[in-house]
Amino acid sequence: MLRQFLNVSFYVPYGLITALALGVLVFPSAVWSQDTKVAGLHAPAGALAGQEAQSSGGAVKENPKDGLKYVWIPSGKFTMGCSPDDSGCDAGERPAHSVTISKGFWLGQTEVTVAAYKHFVTASGKQMPLEPSSSGKQLNPGWGDGAMPMVNVTWYDAQAYCGWAGGRLPTEAEWEYAARGGTTPATYGDLDAIAWFADNSGIKRLDSGKLAGDDHISFLTALNDNGNNTHHVGMKRPNAFGLYDILGNVWEWVNDWYDPGYYQNSPPQDPPGPPNAQLRVIRGGSWNDFPWVVRVSARQGVFPAYLNTNLGFRCAGDMLAR
Repeated sequence: MLRQFLNVSFYVPYGLITALALGVLVFPSAVWSQDTKVAGLHAPAGALAGQEAQSSGGAVKENPKDGLKYVWIPSGKFTMGCSPDDSGCDAGERPAHSVTISKGFWLGQTEVTVAAYKHFVTASGKQMPLEPSSSGKQLNPGWGDGAMPMVNVTWYDAQAYCGWAGGRLPTEAEWEYAARGGTTPATYGDLDAIAWFADNSGIKRLDSGKLAGDDHISFLTALNDNGNNTHHVGMKRPNAFGLYDILGNVWEWVNDWYDPGYYQNSPPQDPPGPPNAQLRVIRGGSWNDFPWVVRVSARQGVFPAYLNTNLGFRCAGDMLAR
């Protein structure tokens, strides 16, 4: 069921889907700020105005390398996979199983922004990818809106950025543990309050459920005509750990290879994912997904060289003691 609707989502506008040449991965030592004051997130003007980053998980620190805030996620135990009473799960989300995250870690408070990614591009000598577009309409012309989440990046791009910033991509288990924020339902709050998705990411509210029966082109046309798009990071309500947009806005790369049967025999502590496969895992749903796709247990696999206007990432890190 999930794959059926994700296939719709992943073909959105999308003349920009190309395979990128693999970049050189750089993994410098960590250079995180030691300022533990919980303050407003670093973002361009207009984003997060008047908001304070609150986190029950622990300290919030700024990484001077990319200027983004990172939240301390404490160790703990949770049930990973299909949430109780969630009828939207597919076989890859089952069985639900107990997982222990034995060590705390840092996780980006928001998805990596365009502004932060530009710092990486300048420092590394790389180039910005093609601007995101939908049916010929630019979604972020000239990459001019730095508060938008960075999209059109491959798994290799995301991994290289996180290495440059002194971190790494989170494991799939870390991602879901952090996304749940100690909750057990399929979402950590009312979906409209916490996430951007097909129904609420445009000029007017849509009923994507009614559009679900339309043909593929009609669905995409409806989104395009309505101005559906990504939104500035941090504009929706955070979860209990103080993480913004971990559901919706853009899908997020994680480190793991994708195996739909991995949960059948995955280790109960710090599962690293399969040793190898062809696809990498993405999580969280996006601005052009149906609401029943935007769930904490939803998972999908795509080729690591894949990129899209609805796919970004956030970084994790191990280097700071709490």
